[in-house]
Amino acid sequence: MRRPSLPRHLYPARPRPARLLVTLVAGLLVVGGCVGPGAETAPTPKGSEAGSPARPSVYPVIVSSEQAVGPNRFLFSFLDPSTNLPAARPERTVRLAFFDSPDATTPVATADAEFVWAIEGERGLYVSHVTFTRAGTWVAAFTTEAPGSPRETIRVTFDVRERATALGVGDRAPAVRTPTAADVGGDLRRISSDPNPLPAFYETSVDALLAAHRPFVLVFATPAFCVSAQCGPTLERVKPYITEYPDVAFVNVEPYVLDVVDGRLQPKLDSNNQLQLVPAAQAFRIVSEPWIYVVDRAGIIVGSFEGIFTDAELRAAIEEARRGS
Repeated sequence: MRRPSLPRHLYPARPRPARLLVTLVAGLLVVGGCVGPGAETAPTPKGSEAGSPARPSVYPVIVSSEQAVGPNRFLFSFLDPSTNLPAARPERTVRLAFFDSPDATTPVATADAEFVWAIEGERGLYVSHVTFTRAGTWVAAFTTEAPGSPRETIRVTFDVRERATALGVGDRAPAVRTPTAADVGGDLRRISSDPNPLPAFYETSVDALLAAHRPFVLVFATPAFCVSAQCGPTLERVKPYITEYPDVAFVNVEPYVLDVVDGRLQPKLDSNNQLQLVPAAQAFRIVSEPWIYVVDRAGIIVGSFEGIFTDAELRAAIEEARRGS
């Protein structure tokens, strides 16, 4: 299976401080991690379009790495165009309307959005759900209002692909070997860049869990090498679920090839000086990190979350995985 090429901002470097850059957290996936391979440049508001202010007070940024025909988790946030600082806050309300072409005047779908802190009190984004009916150029109209500010609608164009790159809900999880504590004599520092790794994340490999028909949550996250600084916070948010669901397995996989150098994990670059995806990340075809999968007893993906999740989303997926045939 061909590995998707990595964008230039996934080149390894020292972990960056947790802050938003122009494409939202520089690619918070913005949240999510980093804008993934194949993702388009962040769209710009079309202020000249009908219904859009000439000088919007906020700049919508689509965070999802890609949109594809079918059901989608549509992730986005806002920046203050005068400062390039985050403008997404729990008190800012948003309503979405989607148009299937730049010339369309009637929306084909509408949706509410739920605010989620990516890093508590510092940066956040909105999670919405929409089904796209065809590939091509679409328009999202963001109607937003914050206390003390007037309601405004900003229209943004974006592309919808025929098919998503990453595996999604309904796909069969590939039986891949993932690192376990037993592989490294219990020294988790050799397989995890988490400064405080939980042993429960490294007890069993994905292929063994599939063979045992045990539901599991798989987290692709690299706290030390995630350029958005989102992997660590997302991994921390998953940890409490381990005790809440003792019958479900939890697995953390570093998505990039790492070597132990002078006692520390360091990225192993390819001939083009890029990070290399590990076989498990290649098999799931992830296009950003962090990325969370929930897999049921039959080995079917019932939850796929790029970057961040709401508690309701993750719990619903885990409950479905536990009920799976």
